[in-house]
Amino acid sequence: MDLLKVSKTRYTTKAYDPSKKIPQEQFEKLLQVLRLAPSSINIQPWHFFIAEDAAAKQRIAKALTEQYAYNAPKVLDSSHTILFCTKVDITEDHLDQLLAQDESAGRFKGDAAKEAQKNTRIGYVNYYKNEKGDIGRWAENQTFIALGQMLLAAGLEGIDATPIGGFNEEVISQEFGLKEKGLIPSVLLTFGYRSENDFNAKLPKSRLKEEQIFTKI
Repeated sequence: MDLLKVSKTRYTTKAYDPSKKIPQEQFEKLLQVLRLAPSSINIQPWHFFIAEDAAAKQRIAKALTEQYAYNAPKVLDSSHTILFCTKVDITEDHLDQLLAQDESAGRFKGDAAKEAQKNTRIGYVNYYKNEKGDIGRWAENQTFIALGQMLLAAGLEGIDATPIGGFNEEVISQEFGLKEKGLIPSVLLTFGYRSENDFNAKLPKSRLKEEQIFTKI
């Protein structure tokens, strides 16, 4: 499928057809795309909770009440929903896991290359943690890169999707024990197929003009 065409036609789905499910093989393909998402220095500061059945989606919907209630049908009627979480801190244990995976994947020609990679990551983490003082913001930026990749991937696969930032963070954190896991909830992403009653499907796409957002230098 043509990338520009997908960019012109995909949109944020506001209502799903609950009777339509994404074939499992196709959804597993999306999960592999998510696993392969890029991040700064390949830091991968994330964890994803995947809801594939009604009971799992109900757990997420506990955080979609009161002022967030309008988002509950998007989750409950979706085929699948993913909760994107970000690590509160980049720990030494996480850095060790990354380095071990790099070595297992055959990315190092020798000990010097391995040590250089280790020192590079430590340098970045220390910079954002100690000098800029915003390691959490930097880490969450990487999670949103993964979100963008998944939105595009879904469009290429002919699957509708909706990023959802409106939810009760405290409720969802308690439901999944995120604090104990060293995680914060960043965003929800629902997948499925649009309902015939989805008003947004019938509206024209609206974006700022090129001259308002591009400066060629």
